[in-house]
Order: sequence, then C-alpha cells, then structure tokens
Amino acid sequence: MSPVLALHGVTKRFGDHTALDAVDLDVTEGEVVVVIGPSGSGKSTLVRCVHQLEPIDGGGMYLDGELLGYEEHRGGVRPLAPKGTAAQRRRISMVFQQFNLFPHFSALRNVTEAPRRVHGRSAAEADRDAVALLERVGLGDRLHHYPRQLSGGQQQRVAIARALATRPRILLFDEPTSALDPELVEEVLGVLRTLAGDGLTMVVVTHEMAFAREVADRVIFMEAGRIVETGPPSQVFGNPSSERLRAFLSRHSREVST
Repeated sequence: MSPVLALHGVTKRFGDHTALDAVDLDVTEGEVVVVIGPSGSGKSTLVRCVHQLEPIDGGGMYLDGELLGYEEHRGGVRPLAPKGTAAQRRRISMVFQQFNLFPHFSALRNVTEAPRRVHGRSAAEADRDAVALLERVGLGDRLHHYPRQLSGGQQQRVAIARALATRPRILLFDEPTSALDPELVEEVLGVLRTLAGDGLTMVVVTHEMAFAREVADRVIFMEAGRIVETGPPSQVFGNPSSERLRAFLSRHSREVST
C-alpha cells in the first residue's frame, strides 16, 4: 500500500542550526504515528514542514504520491505558486499548541468558516457537518459560545472539530495539550483516542507518554533533528534499543513521579 504521507531526506535549517537532518518517514492509511523527544529535537518543525508552514531546505515530501510545495519544471523542480500550495494544504489539517480560534466567532462559525470560504460548501452543508463534529467532540451544547466563554480544553476541542471539518487526508497535532491546565488535558486526549479508534490517519507530536503508549500504532523518537528510534509502543517503551531513548524515558519517568 502506498503511504498517505512520505518524507524522503527532509532537511530544514534555521541559520546554522539544522532542525531536521535528512528525515525519512512513511505514514500509511489509518496509521497513528506519535512523535516524542526532548525539547528542540525537531518534532514541531517536522509537522510544521509537512503543513508547509515552513519551507524545507532539502529532500521531498509527498501526499498520496504528489510532491508537496514544488512542481516539476524544465527537468527540475520549482516552488509552487501560493495558489498551488494553498490547494495542497486543504488536504492536510493541523491542530496547534495554541487554539488559534477566531475570538469574534462562535464555536459553530469557527468550524464552518473554512468549509464555506475555502472549500466552497454551502452554508447548510457546512452547518450540518459542524454541528455533528462539535457533538462528536462533546460540545453539542456549546455551539453558540464564543472562545472567551469556553475553557482551554473546550477551545482545543473546537479546534479539533475545525480541523476535521475540512475532511483532511491526514491530521497533524503539535503538542495539542501543552497549553492546557493539567485537569483539562484528559478531555482533549479522550477526543484523540476516539479519532484514533475511528481510523483517521494522524501524526501526533506530544509529551504525553501514557497516551503515546496507549494510542500509537508506531512511536518515533527524535533527537537533534533525526529519527533515532521507531517502532510499536511495546518496543519503544518496553525494550528501547538506543541509550538516548532509554535516558529520555528515564528522565521523563522521574519528572512525572515528582
């Protein structure tokens, strides 16, 4: 089966710092890939590059076999025009650390805006889908609430519904619980568990190790811009092969226990 998402030798630099160092990654249909690693390891840069929020400096990224961000031209490649990039990004949705909701829109309108304005769906279709999605994330009674009237966990669940509303081929999550108070984390993780169970294709960057162990089909450990180790949760958490991963898990375990 061809991967939904394929990264071949992807490199990203910020000045003299190499944030991604020749990263190779395939994500197959319905797979939940969870990315873990220390701060500065390249986890967030990885998903930001896939969503084309950051241009890459080397390698290639493919969505269903289509090269992302570039097009063939005179025997080589050149960057896509903004219109072409925007068309590709419609097939990818991302949920950020911060909720990034429109503060002057209700929860319902936050979810319907992109389907109507970007994807050209009718108001009736967008509203119907948005109501179903908000109910799916447990906010059917908050349709007409504004972000200021919602808790952080509720705002992040609106953001997840908004990401689903565009019917993406792949969902990207960049530390979706990092901005939440501890008591609100579980309600967002519960939604992610449901989405994983529904067979959506997902790449989740997180520091929630218990969630990664429970939900992931495959866990990726990154350090210094590289994928150091990858495998099923039972292997990555139960029998890590690299000293760097063992040290990371030990450190994280100590932090959680204190």
